[in-house]
Amino acid sequence: MTREDAEQVLIEAGAASDGAFPLIEGALACSAHEYPDRAVEPARVLLARAAEHLGDRLKQASPEEAIARAMAGDLRLAGDSVSYDRIDNADIVSVCERRSGLPVALGILYIDIARRCRLVVQGLDFPGHFLLRMDGPRGPLAIDPFNGGEPVAPAELTRRALAAGLSPDLANQLEVLMTPTTDRRVLTRLQTNILVRAQQAGDHDQVERAALRCALINPSDPRFWLQVAGAREAQGALTGALQALVRAESLDEDAARFAQAARQRLRSKLN
Repeated sequence: MTREDAEQVLIEAGAASDGAFPLIEGALACSAHEYPDRAVEPARVLLARAAEHLGDRLKQASPEEAIARAMAGDLRLAGDSVSYDRIDNADIVSVCERRSGLPVALGILYIDIARRCRLVVQGLDFPGHFLLRMDGPRGPLAIDPFNGGEPVAPAELTRRALAAGLSPDLANQLEVLMTPTTDRRVLTRLQTNILVRAQQAGDHDQVERAALRCALINPSDPRFWLQVAGAREAQGALTGALQALVRAESLDEDAARFAQAARQRLRSKLN
């Protein structure tokens, strides 16, 4: 898949409704966009094989036990607590190859494989640490893909929420902590991990790519186009920065005011 092919997949994903958002295809396209012409087929093979394992496990165990045994046991998927900040922990194809990654990257794999077996699994945009919500006959259950798919008890959810800075009144409301997020926000969170790490490393080229992916899958959000513009300006690509500012300007009044000021500054550089 070329970078242009990947961008087209992400444009189409951005145009899709939240209910039809292609999570795994979008994640694979993001990987190909970061590393053009890489092979994504091995990741597809792994996902198909994982679904077979989960289907077999579901014949013998409860959904929460089956998904943990299939994903952490059969597939050996685990969180990378040793080199947590390495960039490929947020890259789906690399995570499939290494069987290790960030909570949200692993969560995307769990979501896709669970849904192939008709389990109802969604992301929880939990503060500080991404979790999953699995719905079943006994109600919703939080599971942690970073820690072998282990269930997370309500008291532990509250403790984690408090540790992440959530106010006590919200941290004690289970229905708030268990509110599912959209697949679009899940993939955005994954790409934001790359974006933040690239910013910390001062890699403006990678910042631009990650921000562009976020912009394509969130076409009504001007913030990412502003970040694209900033990254391009930092690289000296002033015409491209202006183009990104025009995109941001068309989406939001507040962004328009910021973009107009930035455009004036960039035009002075061009002149």
